Amino acid sequence: MRSSKLVRPSLALVLAAGLSTLVAPTGTAQAAITTPAASTADSAITVTSTEQLAPGVTYDSFQVATPRGVTVGYLLTADLHKNKVSVDLLHPDAVAQRKVVSAMTNEQGAVAGVNGDFFNISETHAGVAPTGSASGPEIADGEDLKFAVPNKQRFGPGLALGTSTRDVFGVGVNGKARVDTLSLAGEVRSAKGTITLDGLNQYALPVGGVGLFTADWGTASRVRSTCGSDTSRDAPCSSHTYEVTVRRGVVTSVGQTPGAGEIPSDTQVLVGREDGADQLDDLVVGDRVNVDEKLVSVGKPRLTFAVGGAPILRDGAPLAGLDTKTAAVRSSAGASADGRTVYLVALAGRAPASAGFTIAELADLMRSLGAHDAVNLDGGGSTTVAVREPGQAAATARNNPSDGTERAVANGIGIFVDRH
Repeated sequence: MRSSKLVRPSLALVLAAGLSTLVAPTGTAQAAITTPAASTADSAITVTSTEQLAPGVTYDSFQVATPRGVTVGYLLTADLHKNKVSVDLLHPDAVAQRKVVSAMTNEQGAVAGVNGDFFNISETHAGVAPTGSASGPEIADGEDLKFAVPNKQRFGPGLALGTSTRDVFGVGVNGKARVDTLSLAGEVRSAKGTITLDGLNQYALPVGGVGLFTADWGTASRVRSTCGSDTSRDAPCSSHTYEVTVRRGVVTSVGQTPGAGEIPSDTQVLVGREDGADQLDDLVVGDRVNVDEKLVSVGKPRLTFAVGGAPILRDGAPLAGLDTKTAAVRSSAGASADGRTVYLVALAGRAPASAGFTIAELADLMRSLGAHDAVNLDGGGSTTVAVREPGQAAATARNNPSDGTERAVANGIGIFVDRH
């Protein structure tokens, strides 16, 4: 299969299944060129529009003729070489909250954005409401907001071998984008010993673990964090739990059931299940404790922005075992080899433009756009691209989301110009 690179003002894309396609420069008329392919079926990709949203930020729309029908896609490209262009997390006021992408884009002052990670959108545990929080980690403007749930507790398609819910798409303090993996370093220290933290503001804790909830979590119930297991998201909620409230370094209350409601900025809530509950049970009202936590990345330097995503492209090659059968509306984020260019893709969500891509096709698409590494983001009704064109007062959704209207989501990726 022949592969092409993205070269402005032309857009070259390659799909899976032996299809090789080149698209001619755009103009007032649509243009498409189909090159000879290794397959008996040729596929045409047409760039229908290209627009500069700001210096270093472009917005393309394209359509792909697949064996399943036509799929329309949208591409946001951000050149982080430009000193006024940056990428950061779009997010609601709380981790356990949802909001539509266009609203987050406008409220945070981004010129464009796409939806982000898979999230806790439904529940099988009786009496337990979905938290709306994302499966993977979140870092926004340098602040650690949350960590990752166990792999089997996530929502979305299966993960590729060697990947996990701890994987993220992010940007480092050096201004370069990359796909990385985060871990949580945290402890609860008191005169009675040290307890290792296993979670931060996440809807599911590992069995036997202890999680920390802060003001960033919001008002949602913390019971969901003790439901499911390391092998099944639908496993029953634990009957062996404990919760400890710490205010300004002193334990102020303890109880056997996780609570709900606003957490003040000077307060931390610890939730444990099974062995973790036993460890917290040693603490009593009046004990002095010190709680520390931070997210640590495998790569360097540290990340100032991160959103959870399932890796599909690494070092310029699609990961082994990606699904080649299930086509769906999808979103993706990728970075160039030097980390200076970010590619955000969202597919149209409604017929007749919703033939979709398989995950393997999505990986090939991102590689052909110029991405060296890329992740699969939440798809289906969550897939959204919001854009504020020059002269417009507000960003609006452009991809006709599958639900007919924008779905409220846990987070997104925003492109900012002259933010600071």
